[in-house]
Amino acid sequence: MSITYLEAIREAQARALGETPNVYIYGQDVGEFGGAFKATKGLSAQFPGRVIDSPISEDAMVGSAIGAALQGMRPIIEMQFADFSTVGINQIVNHAATYYWRTNVPCPITIRLPCGGTSGSGPFHSQSLEAIYAHFPGLIVLTPATVEDAYSLLLDAVAIDDPVIFCEHKFLYYHLKAEKLPTEALPVGKARIARAGRDLTLVTYSAMLHESLSAADERLGVASPRKSFHAW
Repeated sequence: MSITYLEAIREAQARALGETPNVYIYGQDVGEFGGAFKATKGLSAQFPGRVIDSPISEDAMVGSAIGAALQGMRPIIEMQFADFSTVGINQIVNHAATYYWRTNVPCPITIRLPCGGTSGSGPFHSQSLEAIYAHFPGLIVLTPATVEDAYSLLLDAVAIDDPVIFCEHKFLYYHLKAEKLPTEALPVGKARIARAGRDLTLVTYSAMLHESLSAADERLGVASPRKSFHAW
C-alpha cells in the first residue's frame, strides 16, 4: 500500500481535526465537494460543522480566520490556488503576520497554497509565491518536498502559534508516493541532507528537490528511479 502527497495532506488534516477540537478548515468548496484538488474529500462528513465552505473572497476568508485565531481557534485556510492568495495579501502580511509583534497575542492560522505550474493551468493558476511571503517578518513559510514532510509539516503548521504559509506544489500531489506515513519527522527549521556530495552544495525545496536529485544521478551516469520534473 502506498500514499500520495495529496493523501498525506488529507490525512494530516484529518488527524489535526480529530486531535484538536479548536481546528477547523475554511475555504471555497472544501465541504461536500472536497476542495479543488480533493484535499478535504470526506472530511466534512467525518467532522460535521468543522469543514466549512467560504464565500468567494480570499480577503474575507483570511480576515475571519484571523479573528477566529484571536479567540482561540486554529483555522486551516485552503486557497484554491496560490495565485488567489494575493487577493487577501493585506490580511496576511499586514494583519496576521504583524499581530503578535503589535499585541503579544498569537495568531495561529495555516494557509494552504496549491502552487507551481502544471500542464494546462494557465497564467492564473500557476504561481509560486513562497519567496514573496518569505520576505514578510512574522510569517513562517513551509514548502514540503516529500510525502512524509507534507504530512508532518502540516501537523506542525497547525500547532505553531504563528501564521504559516504552507506551499504544496501541485506536481507532487499525485506523482509522489511513499510506502506509509512517518512516525518521526525533522523539526521545522531543520534542513535535510537528501544526498551527501563532494564538490558542491545545492539548496532547494519542494518539487525541485527531485529535479536536483535526478540531475545528480544523471551526472554520475546512474539510472535514476525518479521522474524528471520536466517529464511530469
